[in-house]
Amino acid sequence: MTQDEWVRRGSSFGAVASAYADLRPGYPDEAVRWALAPVAADVAGLRVVDLGAGTGILTELLIRLGTDVTAVEPDAEMRAEFARRLPSVRLLTGSAEDIPLPDGSADAVLCGQAMHWFTMDRALPEIARVLRPGGVLAGLWNNDDDRVDWVAGLQTAAEGATSPALSIRRAQAAALQAMDFEPRSFLAAERAEFPNAQRHTAESLVATLATHSRLLVMDPPDRDRVLVRVRDYLRTRPETSGGEFTVPLVTLVLRTTRVEADADAGAER
Repeated sequence: MTQDEWVRRGSSFGAVASAYADLRPGYPDEAVRWALAPVAADVAGLRVVDLGAGTGILTELLIRLGTDVTAVEPDAEMRAEFARRLPSVRLLTGSAEDIPLPDGSADAVLCGQAMHWFTMDRALPEIARVLRPGGVLAGLWNNDDDRVDWVAGLQTAAEGATSPALSIRRAQAAALQAMDFEPRSFLAAERAEFPNAQRHTAESLVATLATHSRLLVMDPPDRDRVLVRVRDYLRTRPETSGGEFTVPLVTLVLRTTRVEADADAGAER
């Protein structure tokens, strides 16, 4: 996409903040535990930054797991929805490129469905600054499993307007891994996948798709045409035409570790 479209899409979610919070899927416990495993086997008490926290979907899980969460979110409407749902959680105005936290103040920085909106050449040094040596940076993404035939058909019916399918996200994650995540600051990135199936009806799935950025920035007639096409497709498939059905999602996690202080100093020499 063009830079202008990337900016428009990245800033589009506030207009549907309430629906986003209600409809977007959460993350499996084991995915988050795997993301945090390089820091500690017991995640309770870890100082975790939820960067690009949105409406707090990932934050809720981090709280339930017992971590000490600070949420950072640039969009005012998303922050307002977050504060309505999680009023007792520390929530700061900021972005991946400008994190309002002290040096070395976090054990981990987690990014749920957000890292692809970062300007990475500015975000990585800022994240490295906030992380303590040995701390973890991890991105988590929920993806439709297009290895399943009807899910691949849904991607076609939606004209690519859904979240990237698993096959595309794997390629994007591989490209991020190839960046080496600034070898002066981070170790080589690792990747893992976790099943995250979700129950839906045709209407709830269409409503969820309507919270995705490509649809949000479409002209209304084009958006309506795509959503009607998706509804029609779901009615024609035996897997999705009979009421509730399971959508096979896969949560992909990419994690890397901040280099230890002695390695960092060695890189400076």
